[in-house]
Amino acid sequence: QMQLAESGGGPVQAGGSLRLSCTASGATANMFSMGWFRQAPGKEREGVAVIHDSGDYEYYAPSVAGRFSISRDNAKNTLYLQMNSLKPEDTAMYYCATAPMRRYGSTTLGWDNWGQGTQVTVSS
Repeated sequence: QMQLAESGGGPVQAGGSLRLSCTASGATANMFSMGWFRQAPGKEREGVAVIHDSGDYEYYAPSVAGRFSISRDNAKNTLYLQMNSLKPEDTAMYYCATAPMRRYGSTTLGWDNWGQGTQVTVSS
């Protein structure tokens, strides 16, 4: 069984930056897709960014495109999310997830493993 552990969240002022990390342990084979998702209070979980194992596919939600950058280190089983120019509306719990097949776009369906989340709070 796979475990995912996110880190790097915290409070930050608008315009600032944070780098989230997600490290996988246990049964880490077949992490073809890795993604970041977020959920704000009272809202549904939404896809933020997705990357495939080959690195040849990246997806960004329109609300974060140009500000966030997803990357992964397959040797370290670690996923990253560099978040720049943060806005108060980016405030949410951020989760990482993996899927044993290639996932596209912002769907939250078909992701097999989820972390516990790391809170990001952006103040104006």
